[in-house]
Amino acid sequence: MKFNTKVIHAGVHPDEATGAIMTPIYQTSTYVQDEIGVHKGYEYSRTGNPTRQALENNLAAIEGGKYGACFGSGLAAIDAVIKMLNPGDEVISTNDLYGGSYRIFTTIFQKYGIKFHFVDMLDIDNIEEKINSNTKLIWLETPSNPMMNIIDVKKVCQIAKKNNILVGVDNTFATPYLQNPLALGADLVMHSVTKYLGGHSDVVMGALVTSDKVIADEIYRIQNSSGAVCGPMDSFLVLRGIKTLHLRMQRHCENGEKIALFLDNHPLIAKVYWPGLQSHINHDIAKNQMKGFGGMISFTLVGDDIEMAKKVVSKTELFTLAESLGGVESLIGHPSTMTHASIPREERLKSGVVDSLIRLSVGVEDVTDLISDLEKALKI
Repeated sequence: MKFNTKVIHAGVHPDEATGAIMTPIYQTSTYVQDEIGVHKGYEYSRTGNPTRQALENNLAAIEGGKYGACFGSGLAAIDAVIKMLNPGDEVISTNDLYGGSYRIFTTIFQKYGIKFHFVDMLDIDNIEEKINSNTKLIWLETPSNPMMNIIDVKKVCQIAKKNNILVGVDNTFATPYLQNPLALGADLVMHSVTKYLGGHSDVVMGALVTSDKVIADEIYRIQNSSGAVCGPMDSFLVLRGIKTLHLRMQRHCENGEKIALFLDNHPLIAKVYWPGLQSHINHDIAKNQMKGFGGMISFTLVGDDIEMAKKVVSKTELFTLAESLGGVESLIGHPSTMTHASIPREERLKSGVVDSLIRLSVGVEDVTDLISDLEKALKI
């Protein structure tokens, strides 16, 4: 079954009771048992819900995995991954990391004896330098947030396998439409489902996908024990959103390319970060491991003036100033004061998150309107 068919049909079946073509919203907390331990596969909705299970099966299929698990947010999914570790274990992660991921690593799990190393993964040697007998997980974002760095997933996985280390990949920016980390050797894939998978800015959710049953069983144990699950209504909305993922991603990519080229030729723009540009530091790796380059773009202004950046993000009309990304509508944000404010400034600067950096989530509107909106905002 090809991807465009999977998003619509994988893991989803007409309702046996009524023939409804759409998965019903099983808005229930518990299930009747014929006798003790005899039921129809469900006991309690924290442990399992038919709507959520349909979504989990669908996500596993489109990501090329065997097992899926959904959570109340992307951070709840990451929380479950780190709970697989023990005090004394070490994690190597990219230094260009979503602020929420950095925050949960450093302010929640670090105090429980898990050590985190944040390195520049554009140079694979930086990863190898940090590996020791305590290293249990390598955590990647590619494309990274917000610098759009591309990490060679296959090479990282080769190093990890030699050292018996798990590899987890945050695939939120690329989505399963553009990139499949499991096929590149990763053990585990995470999505902030809130973003492109939901696609309509109306759900907060996270997901994990793997093909390893041992990992899956541990994830399900943590999911049930910690209880950070998503509800059936949100599961229904995401199932509906995924049915158009391939169509939306095509337009995100098309619009992203045109806007990246526009920005790359604008006199007020110092640097554009979009992996589809040949000037991108890892453009060739992106071409090799991705099917397209997506709709996420970051750029800096000439002079690195934070006040100028604030003026630009406040003057757009179609690009709405807001956190998050991946919806059908275009968004604009200022990472250093918004999504990445929880990262200390000196750490932000090391990874390139300077004061004038602006991040775009390019939507599916008419691209000429979007370019016109940016043109007006850049007249300062």
